Amino acid sequence: MVNPFLQVTIGLVNPKTPVNVGGIMRAAGCYSVDNVCYTGKRYELAAKSGDAQYDVDTKDAAKRIPLVGVESLLDSVPDGATIVCVDLVVGATPLPLFIHPDNAFYIFGPEDGTIPQQLIDAADNVVYVPTVGCMNLAASVNVLLYDRLAKTTQIRADDELIKQSRDNNNRTRVKHWLK
Repeated sequence: MVNPFLQVTIGLVNPKTPVNVGGIMRAAGCYSVDNVCYTGKRYELAAKSGDAQYDVDTKDAAKRIPLVGVESLLDSVPDGATIVCVDLVVGATPLPLFIHPDNAFYIFGPEDGTIPQQLIDAADNVVYVPTVGCMNLAASVNVLLYDRLAKTTQIRADDELIKQSRDNNNRTRVKHWLK
């Protein structure tokens, strides 16, 4: 049973490339995101090419996590979710100082633009990753989701998680554990 108070949804404003969306889907699988939605047509048009170079979701998270095109991100906010825009916006909170809500709807801008003012105005919070320069869209999603994980008290951290998560060809161990 899904806990409605511990849900994460990612919203993307008119993403441009299948590489970024694929990277976001892989991150969504790694960090237990419930849904990913996007606006615009650029991603769909680029994805129609079917080129294998776009297959960056090697863990097939897109088969388990819905990726849905929507007309409006505001109309797609899950019940009870806190809207958090993530972008380099004047007045935003630096991510290291941000406390993540349990039920979050994180909105990210396009690779070549920013989140529209209407969405910023509707947000409960606006945060940014304090980098020198802007990051790639998929990288921004990964950093935000890792920050959320790092700040939670419900972290599963054991050898079984490592064994389940790593690639099939990885059987490496820390030497002192072999003694």
